[in-house]
Amino acid sequence: MKRRDARALDHKTLQEIRIRAVERVQAGESPEAVIQALGFTRSCIYTWLARYRSGGWGGLQARALKGRPMKIQAAQMRWLYRTVTGKSPLQFRFEFALWTREMIRVLLREQFDLKLSVASVGRLLKQLGLSCQRPLFRAMEQDPKRVRRWLKQEYPLIRRQARAVGADIYFGDEAGVRSDHHAGTTWGIKGQTPVVRSTGQRSSVNMISAVSARGHMRFMLAKGRVNGAVFVEFLKRLMHHAGQPIFLILDGGSYHHSRLVKDYVASLSGKLRLLFLPPYSPGICLAGSRRGQVQGLGCAQMEQSFQEPGRGPELLTTGL
Repeated sequence: MKRRDARALDHKTLQEIRIRAVERVQAGESPEAVIQALGFTRSCIYTWLARYRSGGWGGLQARALKGRPMKIQAAQMRWLYRTVTGKSPLQFRFEFALWTREMIRVLLREQFDLKLSVASVGRLLKQLGLSCQRPLFRAMEQDPKRVRRWLKQEYPLIRRQARAVGADIYFGDEAGVRSDHHAGTTWGIKGQTPVVRSTGQRSSVNMISAVSARGHMRFMLAKGRVNGAVFVEFLKRLMHHAGQPIFLILDGGSYHHSRLVKDYVASLSGKLRLLFLPPYSPGICLAGSRRGQVQGLGCAQMEQSFQEPGRGPELLTTGL
């Protein structure tokens, strides 16, 4: 994009551009993406952020308001943004891998001799468009190029093949469910936390689930270790009354490749096809992302089926 010459713009227009740019950063956009879209040099956005931090919205006016000098400079804010978004605290000899305001406060003091309170650091991060979030954890062994190739090339090919034969695509996953696991939300009186009564006894079951690309979920609960025989039982129930072929995408679990599983799939004459994700890639599996919704149903209630005589694991179905 062609660079804009700020000297050709009047003061009122420049003031409005500064304010809009800072608002977009505070809304969560990348500072460098915002300034690139506006056509100004990269250093401008951090200068504006520093002026806003020092003098509020008035600091972005054509004539800066009088006040104490800026404590943190534009170059320092640029360094801080890139550090928090692109590096790990472990690279700066911290013992914890997740950024905290206290860590950043210490880091600013060590790097620039800046003495900010924890509250000031929090305001600074907010002004940079950053927020405290629950991170996604990825295995160090994961091959990002392999994952990108699967998402951009292999999965679109799977979708085309499924469409050609009229098959449904499901993502499969396995997990342990405990009776004392807390998940899900409910409605209640504002200011009063709802109370859900459950058993104090601890128990656990294993869950095998499959989620379609349209959000349709099927899952089975089983006591004991999940192996090839248990997984075949799940596949049988998944295929029961299946009106069309199923493409089931799985991780590289050893029992997914067992002889029992291969023999059962071969016996279906193409009605069921197993496909596999790249190694160490649970983040792209739909079943893993929906697991909490199943756990929220309550392990203790679901386990009742095992306590009744003559009943074993059932295949439950739910639409999400």
